[in-house]
Amino acid sequence: MGAAVTRTEPGPTGAPLEGRERQAVVRHLGADDRSSTRVRIVDGALRCLARQGIAKTTVDDIARAAGLSRATVYRTFPRGKDGILGAVVETEVARLFSALAVAMGEAGDLEDLLVTGMVESARRLSSHEALRYLLLHEPGAVLPYLTFSNLDRVLLAAGDLAAPFFGRWLEPEQASRAAEWAVRIVMAYCANPAPGTDLTDPGETRALVRTFVLPGILALRVESERSMSTSTRSITRPPKGAPS
Repeated sequence: MGAAVTRTEPGPTGAPLEGRERQAVVRHLGADDRSSTRVRIVDGALRCLARQGIAKTTVDDIARAAGLSRATVYRTFPRGKDGILGAVVETEVARLFSALAVAMGEAGDLEDLLVTGMVESARRLSSHEALRYLLLHEPGAVLPYLTFSNLDRVLLAAGDLAAPFFGRWLEPEQASRAAEWAVRIVMAYCANPAPGTDLTDPGETRALVRTFVLPGILALRVESERSMSTSTRSITRPPKGAPS
């Protein structure tokens, strides 16, 4: 199942790129099909993780929480607990970006896009019961995904999903970098909230974006435009010694 959110109107902080229509697409993974066995198992696992974490959760626990037999769980996830945990991550990422697609698709300019995306992400992640339990009681199960090579993979995946929204105002390479910056900030906040900065608060997040994030992103665009202008002049300038 797929869903697309498209906006092409100009906004007060820079209009969309001229002559091109940008489209932001988020793919759904059936995460809201409440009747599916797969999602019942995922939601059962989430309840177990929020109550007792990963180490103490067994396949039998998940089956009971999902209201299914152990055999049904293994038919759906032959790899057992590892397969279920992978599906939990996949489904929760799909749910997060489905929600972000709606919120970010309504942004009227680049600043609103950043603020809306960061606030919505921070609110959902900070209120996620299973994630909160793991960060508090089993940080070793989560933090490896936020450091070193695993972080690069997380940033790449999240940036790829967020970049199309930034593509309304930025070139593709700039959009990817801007999306990565925003994702880094949200992940850093969720892993270690900073005193005095509450990303769940739109006012505080807007101040952060205006002061530190947006100037850097706009500088990328100015640098790119300057580079393109220089390249154009080099191409159109006649060779030295050629008649004018």
